[in-house]
Amino acid sequence: MYEELKDEGFAVVTVAIDRSADDARPWIELAAPSHPSLIDTEHLLPDLYGIINVPTVIWIDEDGRIARPNDVSFGSNRLKVMTGIDSERHLKRLRAWVRGHGPAMTPSEVRAHQELPTAADQEARAEFTLAWWLTQQGHADDAERHYVRAGDLAPHDLTIRRGSMPIRGLNPMGFAFLKVALKTALKRRSLWLYRPIKDSP
Repeated sequence: MYEELKDEGFAVVTVAIDRSADDARPWIELAAPSHPSLIDTEHLLPDLYGIINVPTVIWIDEDGRIARPNDVSFGSNRLKVMTGIDSERHLKRLRAWVRGHGPAMTPSEVRAHQELPTAADQEARAEFTLAWWLTQQGHADDAERHYVRAGDLAPHDLTIRRGSMPIRGLNPMGFAFLKVALKTALKRRSLWLYRPIKDSP
């Protein structure tokens, strides 16, 4: 998409949310992107933009304003069977916005689609931040209860739940994660871990 639209004022910045540059480096090198690829080792983006899962796409206009808040999109339909998300709809809308043929969202629509964090969400972020700081200071044993507490406070937030797993020596794609994800999904009466914005075609 960047290669297609880069001459029309479109820029892409991808951000890996990982515990270290070394965790993300193999993926970035394999992809060999021609756009900036950053690594957020402090998990700031989830906190600032309310990101609870990846991949998440945010459109930001030339004035630095959010033109379309957190949304799920994929570069192709390879994962459509698993997610139920048709990437073509999002990509078509993106092309139209970049080329000035269609709107992103009005400021009021953006606000309507942004979910403010609850008190529990904010406490979970604080617990996760404390746990990560303790880990970095060499106190992994002390950090563990804070990682667990963060996950309990915001079980729907996979950037907390899944993001802490590699730090704690757990497999973020393994049974421990899938067990929690399924339990959370069933509580929410939905098996979808990705919730795209529902808007007009």
